[in-house]
Amino acid sequence: MLQLTYDKEEMLIVIDKVVRKTMAMDLTWDWPCGVAYYGVSRAYTKTGNKEYLNMLVQWADEYIELGLPHWTVNTCAMGHMLITLYEETGDQKYWDIAMSKVGYIRNHALRFGDNVLQHTVSVANDFPEQAWADTLFMAAFFLLRVGTKLKDEEMIQDALNQYYWHIKYLQDPSSGFWYHGYNNVKQDHMSGFFWGRANAWGAYTMSQVKIHLKDWYLYPQCMDVECSLRDQLAALKGVQTENGLWRTVLDDEESYEEVSASCGIAAAMINNGNPLHTKYVQKALDGILNHISEDGRVLGVSGGTAVMKDRDGYRNIPKDWIQGWGQGLALAFLSDMLN
Repeated sequence: MLQLTYDKEEMLIVIDKVVRKTMAMDLTWDWPCGVAYYGVSRAYTKTGNKEYLNMLVQWADEYIELGLPHWTVNTCAMGHMLITLYEETGDQKYWDIAMSKVGYIRNHALRFGDNVLQHTVSVANDFPEQAWADTLFMAAFFLLRVGTKLKDEEMIQDALNQYYWHIKYLQDPSSGFWYHGYNNVKQDHMSGFFWGRANAWGAYTMSQVKIHLKDWYLYPQCMDVECSLRDQLAALKGVQTENGLWRTVLDDEESYEEVSASCGIAAAMINNGNPLHTKYVQKALDGILNHISEDGRVLGVSGGTAVMKDRDGYRNIPKDWIQGWGQGLALAFLSDMLN
């Protein structure tokens, strides 16, 4: 168990600032909002502050009445919030929408190879036969949460199959780091960079498997998850900066420090529970708190990032704006600190 030092009252104040700033953003029903409101849901679960739940209910009800978009892998990220709303309110409409997302993933989402989900950001065939680390958070982790809630073995197996193949496609065995994406048509990692936030998506979602899946050790794919996460976190320790953060290209000392990746990686370390990670999480806490403004903006978060063509493509993504995924991953990390 990690031995972390922090001021709980200060942590609650920071969480409150970030939640309120997040809910003041004009986010739409898509993956930035999905990650952001996952973080708000985590904050509600950990603090018990009913006001956070009421904010989510008010936003969701208004949006549902106005009309929802077509589903994609990315829009399925909104399912995380829907699970919380259903569990806390009992309102069937939230569960029905969540299950419609499950229906999309299971029956209509584009797949390739051994039923691997292709990453999609629109209703078009955006990236033919490409696997991105992002998909684990947006769809596979969501599918795992629903599957374990329903005790649906087919759904659990589908979710674990996504973990298994994303590990095989994206993790570099020699370094332990994850590539951003894999192109099954060309059988390569495209530009082949170890993007920071891709590693956060991988590490954070893998750290959730044991938490959600009872008797996880009876599922062979979970051995891959456990070993992949072990090797990845061991590698990530070595590239944490003096400021307690991780860079947007992990092994490029000339690329900037990026806070959303840092939050996801540090949260994964908390959830993985290795006491030897204590000093790295403690250092990350200081670095992350230094990048949260008085009005609750999480600073130093890179913009939306495709699999870029070269190193400069990653280095030049702006980090000057508040982003839903930065808010959400920060809230996930800060809420997990309350453990």
